[in-house]
Amino acid sequence: MSNITKIVLTGGPCAGKTTALVRIIEHFSGLGFKVFTIPEVPTLFTQAGMDYLTHNKGFFYEGEKATLEIQMALEDKFNRMAQECEQDCLIVCDRGTMDISAYMAPEVWEQITRSVSTSTPELRQRYDAVLHLVSAADGAEQFYTTSNNASRNEDMTEEGLRIARMLDKKVIKAWTGHPHLRVINNNEDFENKMHRVIKEISAVLGLAQPIVQERKYIVELTGTVPEDSIASEILQTYLKGYPDAEERLRKRCWDKKVVYVHTTRKRISQTEEIVTERQINNNLYEMMIALADPERVSIHKQRKSFIWKGQYFELDTYLDQLQGLMILETKGITDHKSVKFPPFVRVIEDITGSTRYYNYNLAKEAKNK
Repeated sequence: MSNITKIVLTGGPCAGKTTALVRIIEHFSGLGFKVFTIPEVPTLFTQAGMDYLTHNKGFFYEGEKATLEIQMALEDKFNRMAQECEQDCLIVCDRGTMDISAYMAPEVWEQITRSVSTSTPELRQRYDAVLHLVSAADGAEQFYTTSNNASRNEDMTEEGLRIARMLDKKVIKAWTGHPHLRVINNNEDFENKMHRVIKEISAVLGLAQPIVQERKYIVELTGTVPEDSIASEILQTYLKGYPDAEERLRKRCWDKKVVYVHTTRKRISQTEEIVTERQINNNLYEMMIALADPERVSIHKQRKSFIWKGQYFELDTYLDQLQGLMILETKGITDHKSVKFPPFVRVIEDITGSTRYYNYNLAKEAKNK
């Protein structure tokens, strides 16, 4: 049986998903993968007569329930087909099950998932990775258009852009908690956005990747982080591993939910590395934590994740032995001039590429204090 990898390609309105799907098919088919693409189910339903903006609660409920049921059924059928393939398979879902939850009240979503005998944690675990492409409505407004999607309800007005940005953030929140959620920034060069999509999927497939230095800065807070940011608490523990590999456990808590992730990072040359991540349960986490590296403390930090002008930021405030350190990081932006700094932080130092501020090294430095 072939190896099967299933990912979700999601994002707000006019994010570049259509172009990304074409690039994915071309690139990974060329590498010998059998690529399946599952169409966006809400669009199929809209074209067939479903009205997701209806005020008829019964009609809305049955339509959303059917949307979830068909989404799951399509994924299951394609997975069974992939099991019969001889080559490795990549299943790409144009949006996934959790996208549906972003368009309704939490209590309605809870009722629907119970009715089909599933839950939010189970639905997130159906996928190996989730790639969220930020809407052009946030930071790349000049490229925002509704002309390529007749079913899109957010028009090209200030109010339409506001709705598109709001939906973008709701979708990210719906997928928060997946161990391999990657938010793909808008960039001055659209090609860079597409390259990041290919890079992230390659990482999930275990293909060697070039080592890229993400932009990182020591900052101080001068204002208020947006209320729609996602706040979480992280405990990161490094394990006694092999000399040529870095192994860690991460416990992330938010909204009374907890996710445990085991990550291994192995450098195979001066310019390439392989990173693997897997979600684990609490019991395995407790067993593995006994293998903690005695030369390093656990990194404890509070994180606020948010989008500012189309770029996704993570603001980490360190606690315990590293109290007072605050680091801002943005993914997929390698040029300092391209970073759109939010006005509520002041940059103290650019630490991009500084090995001293790698968490792995901070954990050892804090131990020796």
